[in-house]
Amino acid sequence: MSNPADKFDYGELRPDRTGQAEAFDALGERYDDAFPHKEGQVAATEWLIRSLEPGARVLDLGSGTGLPTARRLSEAGFAVFGVDLSAGMVALARAHVPGAVFHQADIADLRPGGPLDLGRFEAVTAFFSLLMLPRAEILLALRTVHHLLVPGGLFALSMVEADVDDVTIPFIGTSIRVSGYLRNELREVVESAGFEITEESTHSYAPAAADVQPEVQIFLRCRRRA
Repeated sequence: MSNPADKFDYGELRPDRTGQAEAFDALGERYDDAFPHKEGQVAATEWLIRSLEPGARVLDLGSGTGLPTARRLSEAGFAVFGVDLSAGMVALARAHVPGAVFHQADIADLRPGGPLDLGRFEAVTAFFSLLMLPRAEILLALRTVHHLLVPGGLFALSMVEADVDDVTIPFIGTSIRVSGYLRNELREVVESAGFEITEESTHSYAPAAADVQPEVQIFLRCRRRA
């Protein structure tokens, strides 16, 4: 008989975040300057606000500077928690959203039996944070999100559409490693992790940074299946 914990087991995987947090530490406030328009992200956040009961617990994975997601959710009266790998981003988020709680941590830390237990949530957001993982870890991260949500809990996810796995790209004067999927494959991966996708939208986006290429952003609104 298989052990339910096996689906969270990293096995021989050795998560390598070398340079990822440092890149965002160096970016600081310039990250928001490079991505000034976040219509898809704002729309997904407003969907959560309309859908959740007052005081709901919401987790923002890859919370960055806290803008706009954590701030808007906090202003709406939710109990907001954020997790980010970058100490610099966590410091900015704490300054921008003093009503929320932010942790410098890896999403792998939140898996069952991991070093950081934040309890369960009515909703989780992951706006462009899972693309920082190699594909081998993205499914594990999605299963962790499923574990963190209460039954029927909501999940707002965004990714950049790209058929790449852990490739290095230039990014606002530094470099990062990213992964992505074509949209049909992304849907399959998300559904296989135990989610029902209730709505999908795409946005063509041209960042305000010379070394960041225009991209197609995929936004999925999901619900945790039991």
